Amino acid sequence: MDLAFTTEEQKFRETIRTWVGEHLPADISHKVHNAIHLTREDMQRWGKILGKKGWLGHAWPTAFGGPGWNAIEKHLFEEECALAGAPRVVPFGPVMVAPVIMAFGNAEQQQRFLPGIASGDVWWSQGYSEPGSGSDLASVKTKAERVGDKYIVNGQKTWTTLGQYGEWIFCLVRTSNEGKPQTGISFLLIDMKSPGVTVRPIVLLDGTAEVNEVFFDNVEVPANNLIGEENKGWNYAKYLLAHERTNIADVNRAKRELERLKRIAKAEGVWDDTRFRDEIAKLEVDVVALEMMVLRVLAAEKSGKQSMDIASLLKIRGSELQQRYSELMMLAAGPFALPLIREAMEAGWQGDSVGHAHCAPLASTYFNMRKTTIYGGSNEVQRNIVSQFVLG
Repeated sequence: MDLAFTTEEQKFRETIRTWVGEHLPADISHKVHNAIHLTREDMQRWGKILGKKGWLGHAWPTAFGGPGWNAIEKHLFEEECALAGAPRVVPFGPVMVAPVIMAFGNAEQQQRFLPGIASGDVWWSQGYSEPGSGSDLASVKTKAERVGDKYIVNGQKTWTTLGQYGEWIFCLVRTSNEGKPQTGISFLLIDMKSPGVTVRPIVLLDGTAEVNEVFFDNVEVPANNLIGEENKGWNYAKYLLAHERTNIADVNRAKRELERLKRIAKAEGVWDDTRFRDEIAKLEVDVVALEMMVLRVLAAEKSGKQSMDIASLLKIRGSELQQRYSELMMLAAGPFALPLIREAMEAGWQGDSVGHAHCAPLASTYFNMRKTTIYGGSNEVQRNIVSQFVLG
């Protein structure tokens, strides 16, 4: 196994770095590097820039309009985007539902839905969790009853990330109560402008409404919006979750945020504290270890070998590292990390009078990172999956 990049791969990296440097808007990069809140317009503007180039679906095969990059090239693209300060691609369309449509959708569905995802024009949301169904996703109760050529959907989804912007939502719905819970679930695409769909934002501790409740009240959905076979949605959901959990690991963002942590430590005068620098060093070692794990998987994929299914491991370690660097940033900033006046922060002046403007977003970042060990399947559940894989 060779974890060194080839000359061709290094040239590919330089090509990506140059293009991103020329096309990434400076105001967006500034926000990302300083953890300032991104608006919908910010996220979609970058998505459409990538879409115009054909890179929003950077992991897509050429048959569906993607660049057809191999695993190493995809990794290098994601790394260069992260280090340059590009926003994370909103994953629900290009990273999550698109692969499901490619693998299990019919030709009409692929032609209908994929172009809008690839261009960044259509904003997708995810309808998985419910008030009583989070980690135990097989217990979803949102019901879809087949009536002629349509489904009538009733129920509720919750923790729908950025659902207030959603135009379409992919949902796990219950179409049967017979047999095991997993066998009665279907995968349905729903237009969020349909009568009977209500979105209610949930205001979080940091003052944002990043997540939402979505209600379905006798929503009529054409039967041809069903992906694959009825009652086979659990298989499609597992396929999608593997993409989500690998995406959550996000080692490239961890590398970028590690450098931000170092900048904050130096600006706040704690860089010379040996014990604090030791904590940064331990974090850096773990980030490098996570990167090596990712590269091992990529090396196996590149050589055509079947690598161990480590999506759960990547999710566990990646989410824990995100919490650790946010905690260390808070410790470095001390009391300057506590104030959070979002309007003032977005106006660009909070903390400027005392030279601590870089600390303003830290409380928000810390609060937000509490979610990482829960969403996408809690880390406790992921450890069970790993133990079953290893121990049988």
